[in-house]
Amino acid sequence: MKTALLVYNPKAGSGMIKGHLDFIFAKFQDAGYCVIPVRGARPEELDRIMKHVDAMKVDRIIAAGGDGTINQVVNSMVRNDVHLPLAIFPVGTANDFAYYFRIPGDIEQMVEIALSDITKPVDIGEINGQYFINVAAMGCLVDLSQRTDPNLKNTLGVLAYYLQGMVELPNLRPITMRFESEEFTGEEKVYFALVMNGKSAGSFKHLATPAEVNDGKMDVLLFKETPVMDFPALALSILTGQHRENKNVMYFQTSHIKIDTDETIGADVDGETAGAFPLEITVVPRRLQILTGPDRPERHEEPRWQRLDVVEDIMFNRIRG
Repeated sequence: MKTALLVYNPKAGSGMIKGHLDFIFAKFQDAGYCVIPVRGARPEELDRIMKHVDAMKVDRIIAAGGDGTINQVVNSMVRNDVHLPLAIFPVGTANDFAYYFRIPGDIEQMVEIALSDITKPVDIGEINGQYFINVAAMGCLVDLSQRTDPNLKNTLGVLAYYLQGMVELPNLRPITMRFESEEFTGEEKVYFALVMNGKSAGSFKHLATPAEVNDGKMDVLLFKETPVMDFPALALSILTGQHRENKNVMYFQTSHIKIDTDETIGADVDGETAGAFPLEITVVPRRLQILTGPDRPERHEEPRWQRLDVVEDIMFNRIRG
């Protein structure tokens, strides 16, 4: 009998994974698997388990939760030199990394993918000895997810992030950062910087549309200091995926970048707290094998807000106020 290690976060999203555990066990058992469940383990506990996956004859690993849960599982896999296929059950709030692979939110389809043998090689990012799957962010508001009420996230989903962002928008201020890479070296005043492996972050689906998870590159976006009157247009361009053409946004791809600042600001990787500046970010090419199942058609989602003029009024009034 084969073995699958299931690491799940019982609090992710609305806690839906808890109500489906028996279904998951039954499906895997029917497929000839024994499932070893691990409930929301701390890093040191997860490491103790990862060290013994060979002895337990684990065939594949499943991470059930949001991007933070996947981040914890991947970090433990890398620290313990585990190279098994990884399945993702996107049951968190934003699920940006899973969005790249078009993994459905339906539990039956998640299980079908996890039981398949179709994988995709995937890069990861390394930042000061820590690893990330989707995005490293630094600047104002980047730790927004950590300050958003968990109960609000469970009730409203990603809309809770947008509401929290509106509340904190008056605190937005430019930060002077220094960047050093082969593609760009210089100093810029930025509101925040993103170093992305995937295409989306915070459920903004089109932040890095050219991004590919196995091209050996990270996609860097610098949102520069912007005149107040231009800010609503910038915000709308982010919502519609047109921001890379905006004069206040710098975009480039790189395999290695150093970022530093003299100011005390937050840095965040996949929704989790990152280390202190200076930050050195490097691509680890094709480190993961993600179970993706057969190719699925691209999802064409309607914008979360249909009335962009209403959004512009909200943004402008919040900035002006």
